[in-house]
Amino acid sequence: MDWKPKGVILDLFGDYLRYAGGEVRLADFTELLAVFDVEAPTVRVNLSRLRKEGWFTTRRIGRETAYSLTPHMLEILDEGRERIFRRRDEAWEGRWTMAIYQVPESERAVREQLRKQLAWHGFGQLSPSTWLSPHNLISEVREIAAANPLAKVDALWCGTGDLQEDRELATRCWDLESLGADYRRFIHTYSALDDETLNSAKDGRTALLERMRIIGDYRRFLFRDPYLPQELQPDGWPSSAAYSLFGTIHRQLGPAATEYVSGIIGQPVGQGQEVMA
Repeated sequence: MDWKPKGVILDLFGDYLRYAGGEVRLADFTELLAVFDVEAPTVRVNLSRLRKEGWFTTRRIGRETAYSLTPHMLEILDEGRERIFRRRDEAWEGRWTMAIYQVPESERAVREQLRKQLAWHGFGQLSPSTWLSPHNLISEVREIAAANPLAKVDALWCGTGDLQEDRELATRCWDLESLGADYRRFIHTYSALDDETLNSAKDGRTALLERMRIIGDYRRFLFRDPYLPQELQPDGWPSSAAYSLFGTIHRQLGPAATEYVSGIIGQPVGQGQEVMA
């Protein structure tokens, strides 16, 4: 696997380091990243860049530098991990949150920011300026509106009154065929790894690599899956099965991987977040 240093850093903090005081020394970080074939100069360059971008604060401990996530980045990390580990499974109310925006032609950056923020919350694009979510996200749209005063953003809680039409809307807003195929590929790839006895016996380095690999692969679904209510899902929709498999393997590999990280940083790592059944 071609490990991306930025993604590895985020996942290490999300699954381990934040539960061990939230601070890590450069030497320990370098040793951890070496597990993923990231060389020491690359570690230093990436951490320096992320610090300048506001991800980290640093302090000196003797001759060493220690890195901690800033409060803002910790909030973003929390929000992202909430998306990974806790699914929306509400009953379908027959209504959509519709976000409609108007942006001056001169403000392309604002338009792109709106698209990113709506996609982050799981909205799908129905038309260039109209986005839908099958969940009640009125408050989130209003927060987006407040954060983008150069745009006019309207939030509607509305429905068609026709389930078949709603299902058709879902296929227009999201590429469900491609998403479903990728979920099935994920299940096919990782099904053989679901073995409690085998995983509990693995050495810590192997467990860490495999656990980071599956969370990295599963994270790619976050911006694509609207977590459709059951009434709107295509027949045989594999999203829940993939989520369950991910959670099971993540849990099975947890003890050995956590103990391994703890040994490198020299302090215990607390219990991190797990998939909610």
